[in-house]
Amino acid sequence: MGYLELLTEEFYRHANASIAVGQSKYLKNRFTFLGITSPIRKELQKPFLAKQNLPDKKEGFEVVRLLWQQPEREFHYFALELLLAYKKHYEIADIDFFEQLILSNSWWDSVDYLSPKIVAAYCQKFPAMQEKIAHKWMKSENIWLKRSALLFQLKYKNQLNAELLKTIILSMHTTNEFFINKAIGWILREYARTNPQWVLDFVATHPLSNLSNREALKHLHS
Repeated sequence: MGYLELLTEEFYRHANASIAVGQSKYLKNRFTFLGITSPIRKELQKPFLAKQNLPDKKEGFEVVRLLWQQPEREFHYFALELLLAYKKHYEIADIDFFEQLILSNSWWDSVDYLSPKIVAAYCQKFPAMQEKIAHKWMKSENIWLKRSALLFQLKYKNQLNAELLKTIILSMHTTNEFFINKAIGWILREYARTNPQWVLDFVATHPLSNLSNREALKHLHS
């Protein structure tokens, strides 16, 4: 059996219909689940993510594409972790594939892995692409691309481009969209761990939604 067939068989073997109901409900019934809890899934997928067992990059990306077509969310979660395993081998053109993944089977759980981990790793490898990607996505009508533009710098700490972040936030700060305002607050709250004064000054001088303000300042009040 091939890599994908073995993985599929292993996941289906550990399916639990009663657990699946609750998992689907948690994501507003937007996706079906096999009913594999996260700890069990992490254990099952360990050998498939072991360096010596990984397919070459081309085959690995094809596995990701095929997994993304499956209805069950656990396959999507594994696909994202598999994709991250190739981060040292990302190429310039791979951003198009990442964008396709953001735009399909979209919800906060997948986007919040894709952007701060996969897109983040890509932009660290190709820093000249950061502004191009950010400007393209922040001008999009798609909320998940917008959220991705906000969150790819989430874990950058001192490497975060504050001027770029400011531009991104100000391009969408008047929206009433929950997932955007939540992301604005989240990225500001995270950056406050590194540069609290910048965040305090930014919030004080720019009108943000109540949600964004509350999230941004959550850990800054004494």
